[in-house]
Amino acid sequence: MVAPIEFNLFAPYNNGAALIGTFSDWKEVPMKKGEDGYFRTAIELEDGVYQYKFKVQSKSWFFEEDQWVEVVDPYATDIDNPTQNGVVRIKDGERIVDTYVWQHDDKPLPADHELVIYEMHVGDFSGGEDDPFARGKYKHAIEKLDYLCDLGINAIELMPVKEYPGDHSWGYNPRYFFATESSYGTTEELKKLIDECHGRGIRVLMDGIFNHSEAESPLTQIDHDYWYHHSPRDPENNWGPEFNYEFYDENLETYPARKFVGDSVRFWIQEYHIDGIRYDAARQIANYDLMHWLVQEAKQAASMKPFYNIAEHIPETTSITNVDGPMDGCWHDSFYHCVLEHICGDTFDLERLKDVLDAKRQGFMGATNIVNYLTNHDHNHVMAELGEREIFDEEAFRRAKLGAVLLMTAMGVPLIWMGEEFGEYKYKTPDQAKIEWTLLKNDLNSGLLDYYKGLIALRKNNHALYTENIEFFHENPEAKVLAYTRWNDEGSRLVVVANFSDQFLGGYSVPGFPENGTWHEWTYDHNVEVGDNNLITDLGEYEAKVFVWH
Repeated sequence: MVAPIEFNLFAPYNNGAALIGTFSDWKEVPMKKGEDGYFRTAIELEDGVYQYKFKVQSKSWFFEEDQWVEVVDPYATDIDNPTQNGVVRIKDGERIVDTYVWQHDDKPLPADHELVIYEMHVGDFSGGEDDPFARGKYKHAIEKLDYLCDLGINAIELMPVKEYPGDHSWGYNPRYFFATESSYGTTEELKKLIDECHGRGIRVLMDGIFNHSEAESPLTQIDHDYWYHHSPRDPENNWGPEFNYEFYDENLETYPARKFVGDSVRFWIQEYHIDGIRYDAARQIANYDLMHWLVQEAKQAASMKPFYNIAEHIPETTSITNVDGPMDGCWHDSFYHCVLEHICGDTFDLERLKDVLDAKRQGFMGATNIVNYLTNHDHNHVMAELGEREIFDEEAFRRAKLGAVLLMTAMGVPLIWMGEEFGEYKYKTPDQAKIEWTLLKNDLNSGLLDYYKGLIALRKNNHALYTENIEFFHENPEAKVLAYTRWNDEGSRLVVVANFSDQFLGGYSVPGFPENGTWHEWTYDHNVEVGDNNLITDLGEYEAKVFVWH
């Protein structure tokens, strides 16, 4: 079948543009500019796969005036990695991304407050054993989904998978905003990963980089200052050309950068069926109007299904999530800093601990307004931090378990950085750092994994942990003990008693216990009786015990 296929390029102030591609033996096909700022041309094409680019007279200040440059279509949905050409697929006379058929769109997915998120870098997560470069791919992540189901997580947050230059990167240098990273596999394989997640009741959140792009991203070459700030606003925190969301084109009545990023957000939701976005560097974007609008666009595109919008705003601020705030949630960085210092034994500060365990004290309103973590891709694994302080082996794993209890029982949505659940110890590095799966052969590592599984199951079965209800009823600064209770209105209730000291506390008395009667001690799986609102228990050094109301 042969059909006319339209190619267009939005370049309102550029004087000329042409299309080149395999269909024309890379000879120029002239394009005509309309009143709306788009250059257009249509070509009769048979079904098939073609490579193409545009040539355009650049308006960017680092080229000669009106210099002709070759650029990839900013809206290209696939890139041929070796040549860096755009790829277009035609089927039945229409442009398509691929022919993937979704299997699990009807599966119910967990609500935001039920989430336990697993942050994953596809390239370092798994696989690649048959690959001399040992890169993980989408297909290898699929092979590990049963492991993640067994762990109990119900959301994966993918570090950026938009096409970036080269074959290994964290992905925070996106060059193409509609194309997927080719070193991880095809567009179909990414869709299959997301679909397989949905089939298992796992939501997929995507890391969205909307503060900046990589320096050779197509829009920088077409007319740099139409989409971007001329120079970095904060040279200390600059990762590439920064989108200018304030600039309004009065002639065309559009905000060019907003339009482009909004198109990208809608595309990922509609084409890849994602269930949420983490907005990188929200503090640098510093534009709540834009964020309100993007979140609204995202939720409209997601329609009936749950969609979670999370800001990475460091340090965190309540203004981004509360009543007038644009986002559903934000990364809770003070939780990370405070809990790490306490499990490492660097400090003991009850008020700071209470602030991060009960984020209402910091001014946050609801449980989904914050995402807690012991570490993430930007920080070292907890084991590396403990090792820095000469804390190893059983002592280190004991403290990691204490951290895990606080993570899973604090107010907020918990996030686990891949490998943390079994004691991965590698230092943070932008280079390849594949997860050391062989650690699971060790008793301490597999024991920590089982502990995480138990805590995640506890969270799912004990809906007190979904609420913002938390009360600190026992504090002992001398012994470094803190106890708190979580509850809901349906009668679900639990208590955490945590010892932040290196002393074993035998026969420790916890007065003010919320209820007399039989409690189940979850950690060691036995029942205890509480009378006179006083619990007597043994607390190991750096140990938390969890008591569940029967």
